Amino acid sequence: MTDVKSLITTAERNFGVLKREVEGLTHADSLVQPPFRGNCLNWVVGHVTQSRDKMLQALGEASVWTAEQIDRYERESEPITADMPGVIPFEQMMADLAITQERLLGALKRCEQTTLDTRAPEVIKGLPEWSIGETLAFLLWHETYHVGQTNLLRQVAGKNDKTI
Repeated sequence: MTDVKSLITTAERNFGVLKREVEGLTHADSLVQPPFRGNCLNWVVGHVTQSRDKMLQALGEASVWTAEQIDRYERESEPITADMPGVIPFEQMMADLAITQERLLGALKRCEQTTLDTRAPEVIKGLPEWSIGETLAFLLWHETYHVGQTNLLRQVAGKNDKTI
């Protein structure tokens, strides 16, 4: 069974780590491509932000991003290889991510266990028929995976430092 406290703790931890990893990085830094097959920091943080929007949707809350913005950073979307149409400026993305954090924590603090145990709406095609709590736990696990990538992408952007 997934509980509110665990979800809040994970969301807070992930957001804190991600903020430390991107501190001092610019939009241009976020577009630097790794020298191997993978996405740049802009795509990874955008993917986390669109995933946060899906968490909000699962809780019946309003999205921060438009459907078009969510689609740009969706799983299996085209890689971002330059500052091209539809790419969200990194500073704006981080501001939007902070809004999702505030809204997600607020929604979770108001959330009853019975809500978490309710079947989730389909926020991602192909997910099993999970409860809202299971869906949020999965999306936060998924977010943790991508937050881990941010340290490597910070170094790819040329920082050569240690944040954590």
